[in-house]
Amino acid sequence: MRILLVEDTVDVGEAVAARLQRMGHAVDWQRTGPDAEAALEVQAYDLVVLDVMLPGKDGIAVLGGLRARGATTPVLMLTARSRIDDRVSALDYGADDYLTKPFDFREFEARVRALLRRGGGAAVSLLRLGDVEFDQAARSVTVAGRPCELTRRELALLEVFMLRPRKLFTKAELMEQLFGFDQEPGENAIELYVGRLRRKLGPARLEIRTLRGMGYQAVEHEG
Repeated sequence: MRILLVEDTVDVGEAVAARLQRMGHAVDWQRTGPDAEAALEVQAYDLVVLDVMLPGKDGIAVLGGLRARGATTPVLMLTARSRIDDRVSALDYGADDYLTKPFDFREFEARVRALLRRGGGAAVSLLRLGDVEFDQAARSVTVAGRPCELTRRELALLEVFMLRPRKLFTKAELMEQLFGFDQEPGENAIELYVGRLRRKLGPARLEIRTLRGMGYQAVEHEG
């Protein structure tokens, strides 16, 4: 999944970005309100993690602009403020969840997973397609009940497919899900990762189909 992090405190931003990347997500980190708005104008995100106190324009204003444009992207607000009025204001402007600093990263990860599941239409953290099971909380995969060892990026690619089975993804869409602005993958990166994922899944009943000139989709293989 691709996540926009908006946080001006460097040590907090570095820690949150690292945590999200370890979860397997592509992260774009912006430090000001105007920079966040610029990123939102050119890139679609699965989640926005948004600090309230930002230089240039605060997080509430950025959130208000996002919702005014009709965007339904899940937004998790971060703030050092603990006043009830601040939390109510953020929720009224369209935030989906709210976390007060300092926070436990286990809770942060759980809230991120919940918002991403909601955005993908999943109710629980265990995804199933065919005989493949993906535990989003544990970041683990089994095929027919047997563990399947995947790299962080292979996990991220499988998660994209399993959250939206049968959806046709173009190469460009998959690139956006796996890589942030500061990464420059080779033009054959998607073919490489899809090929590796297929080999590791082996004879699973989850099939990643290639539609020539169009892209890829994951379907349950009945054979």
